[in-house]
Formats: sequence, structure tokens, C-alpha cells
Amino acid sequence: MHSQTYKCEFSVGEALGQLVIWIVLTILTLGLALFVLPYYFLKAPINRTYVLDSEGRKIGQLSVEVGFTDILGHALLWLILTILTLGIAYLIYWQSVMKRLMNATRTVPL
Repeated sequence: MHSQTYKCEFSVGEALGQLVIWIVLTILTLGLALFVLPYYFLKAPINRTYVLDSEGRKIGQLSVEVGFTDILGHALLWLILTILTLGIAYLIYWQSVMKRLMNATRTVPL
């Protein structure tokens, strides 16, 4: 049986860079950017994850294939739900985003 493992090479520097960008976007959009933020926050580490063979060699890379229009439609729905639930739906929105991203993730051979 061949075992495969995963290795994420998303760095702390990349995370900090993303954080700074999203803080600025959140301020500029008066908080509306927070509804597309989960997609990009969660997508970045997934896209920097590699599939390793049993000897630790990279044999593939994970790739999330989700477009901005898909993100926007989903985000608008959850924006409305979040307003109606006084913010509570936003907590569930993150899990919903993760499910959509995982369902849109493919392994690309190297």
C-alpha cells in the first residue's frame, strides 16, 4: 500500500502579508471585505500544500479552483444571513466556505 502525506509550505511571512492586506481592505470597504476574506485566508494555505509520496518526494500540489463570481454570490447570501442573525451566521459561514473550498480542491501532478 502506498501512503501519501501532505506538506503545507505556507509561511508565517505570507500569512502576515495577507493579514496586512486584509486589514487595509476591511477598513477601505467598511467591513464588507470580511465576507470574501475567508475564501482567500483559507485558499492560500491549501494552494501551498504538496502531496508527498512515501519517501517524502513532492508528487502533486493541491489547487483550489473557485472563481470570484462563485465567491461573491455565496458571500452575498451569507452577508444577508449574518445581518438577519445579528452576526451569528458569520461563525457558521467559515465552515461553509471551508466545505466549498475542499470540494473545489484538486490535486495537480508535478
